Amino acid sequence: MAFELPKLNFAYDALEPHIDARTMEIHYSKHHNGYTAKLNAAIEGTDLEGKSINELLTNLDMNNSGVRNNGGGFYNHSLFWEIMNPEDKGYLSGALKDAIIDAYDTVDNFKAVFSKAAATQFGSGWAWLCVHKGGKVEVCSTPNQDNPLMPGVSCGGTPIMGLDVWEHAYYLNYQNRRPDYIEAFFKVINWNEVERRYESLK
Repeated sequence: MAFELPKLNFAYDALEPHIDARTMEIHYSKHHNGYTAKLNAAIEGTDLEGKSINELLTNLDMNNSGVRNNGGGFYNHSLFWEIMNPEDKGYLSGALKDAIIDAYDTVDNFKAVFSKAAATQFGSGWAWLCVHKGGKVEVCSTPNQDNPLMPGVSCGGTPIMGLDVWEHAYYLNYQNRRPDYIEAFFKVINWNEVERRYESLK
C-alpha cells in the first residue's frame, strides 16, 4: 500500500503568530506532499514496497538516496505536525520531565541544549529529542532529511520531538532569524503527544 499524506489536525493559521498560515500551507501541501509522492515512486516495484516507514528507515541502505531523502522527509514531517498543537498543549511533566532533568539537570538547560542543536545545525536539517531503551533521553541534530532511526545517524534512539530547521519552515516569517523561530516553536509544542510517545517507548 502506498504512503499517504497524513491529515493535518489543525488549520493552516492555527499556530499563528508563531508559525504563519502561508508557511504552513506551503510546508504541508507542497513539501510534505512532495516527499510522500517521491517516496512512493522510489519504492514502487521494489522489495521495499509494503514495508512500514519505520521498517524502511531502520533497515535503510544509506546509499539509496531516493528512500533516504524522501522517506526521511515523509517521517520527519509526519512527526513534526503531531507534536505541535494550537490549543491543548499540556505541560512538560511526569516521567518525561524526570528523564529530561536526569539528562540535563533542569528543564531550562534542556531547552538551551535543544535550541543550540537547532540553531547550530549547519544548513538544512532537524533537531531531535530521542529516547533510548530504558527511557534515557538525548538531544541531537541531523542534516537534510536524515533522522536518528537511520543506521549510524547521530544519537540513535527513537525521535519523540523534532524541529524542522530547513529555511522553508520559517523563512517567510522569520527570514534569517532562526533563533526567533526556535523560540516560537517552544510556544506550540504539544507536550501531551511528546509525553505519550515517551511513555510508549521507555
